[in-house]
Amino acid sequence: MSLTPTKQIALGFDMPYFMLQDVVSEKELNSIEIQGAKGTLVMFICNHCPYVKHVIHELVKIGYDYLEKGIGMVAINSNDVKNYPDDDPVKMRELALSLKFPFPYLFDETQEVAKAYDAACTPDFNLFDANGKCVYRGQLDSSRPGNDKPVDGKDLRAALDLVFAGKPVPEKQIPSTGCNIKWK
Repeated sequence: MSLTPTKQIALGFDMPYFMLQDVVSEKELNSIEIQGAKGTLVMFICNHCPYVKHVIHELVKIGYDYLEKGIGMVAINSNDVKNYPDDDPVKMRELALSLKFPFPYLFDETQEVAKAYDAACTPDFNLFDANGKCVYRGQLDSSRPGNDKPVDGKDLRAALDLVFAGKPVPEKQIPSTGCNIKWK
């Protein structure tokens, strides 16, 4: 495991298009279909990362809290499953069903979507406003495995609340940190 932060790139870019298979429904979904009327959260996660495992229940809660408010959400796994078999689509499906993911869990086998989003770690968050412009690439909250801070989603929830209200998200953001994406 290599501790890696979200890349700090200029905000305001358009949501990159993608089409990937949802491991639960086995349907192809594209970025247009998952967009919410108020905004869209694209999360890069995986099954095996201890940083994702640490926050996964909060991500599910956020899904249930914000999907009904018009925020579209999707989780994408871009890891190399040959070398990280815990992240293969069958195990992704098992995780999504066992935790009752309210959002689709997509598999990015070619890793092209992760590259398009400049994703670096798991978890890595990209929040887009109602116009499809990226306004947040920060952390969920300040909790990390072993630091005894609560997993409350404070930072991401604050950004989601601003997007929901149609207000600007401050550009000063603390990057997420986690395991690096496992590139082929």
